[in-house]
Amino acid sequence: MNAFSIEKLNDSFSLKGEDYGLIFRSGEGGIPMVDIHNQQASAAVSLQGSHVLSWVPVANDEMIWLSEKARFAHGKSIRGGIPICWPWFGAHVSNTGYPAHGFARTSLWQVADTQLLASGETKITFRLNTREFDDAIRVMWPLATVVEFCLTVGHTLTMSLTTYNYSDEAITIGQALHTYFSVNDIRRTVVYGLENREYLDKTDGFMRKTQDGPVIFDGEVDRVYLQTVDDIIIDDGGRKVRIKKQGSESTVLWNPWLELAERMGDLGEDGYLKMLCVESANAAEDIVRIAAGDNYTLSVSYAIE
Repeated sequence: MNAFSIEKLNDSFSLKGEDYGLIFRSGEGGIPMVDIHNQQASAAVSLQGSHVLSWVPVANDEMIWLSEKARFAHGKSIRGGIPICWPWFGAHVSNTGYPAHGFARTSLWQVADTQLLASGETKITFRLNTREFDDAIRVMWPLATVVEFCLTVGHTLTMSLTTYNYSDEAITIGQALHTYFSVNDIRRTVVYGLENREYLDKTDGFMRKTQDGPVIFDGEVDRVYLQTVDDIIIDDGGRKVRIKKQGSESTVLWNPWLELAERMGDLGEDGYLKMLCVESANAAEDIVRIAAGDNYTLSVSYAIE
């Protein structure tokens, strides 16, 4: 996207005031970005993937973890932030050559609307129209669908991901808001709200297990928790984050720990100690079927306790 397009985005969608702003700019790798600030918080989002890179509530530190070795390139995924996994989660069910977690996180999204709300929060809506994709993506997803991602920035970070099925047949999707939370030290972090829930343990051949007490971390964790609708609390010893969600009955927890982190190569030195993925998802037994002409929304909010 060239400088003229950035100028056009600012002409159409920027917001400017004495104590708030929403401005587009060219980011690393020439990828368009939007910077948002108001009296409650600031945020940064890449238009590639509608990928949230930062959320800093007033009087707080950064809430979202972004790797110091994150790479910004067209068509490449970013390590950290809040990737949008869509229209499948994990590997494609029938074709391992298709990209993991779908193509939404590496596609350029359109800006549909921006608003300063009466609450003082800032709302921006992004849109992805699959009918406008090139042939390479049409092969993977030939169905007529539109996805809208609404992000509201304030004391609370609120996100909704709505899939509209404009095709003449039902579609099945998996999806997740793959949030990398910043934590003080994963070894002293505890997750509440998943007690007594069954989960699939990817580190143990997807064995079905039951969570005994709150979740603590002393090694690699890669789990899909099933039938999860209650609030989840992340407590890293310095602050607590409450996660509320709707339209999701699966929650993914992930931390690669040292050995896998070293093999991955883009988490930075000891980066795994500073991050925890808690993902509100439709995954495993929770994939979603959307009838022709219908729509489905996954929504989640994060607030500091």
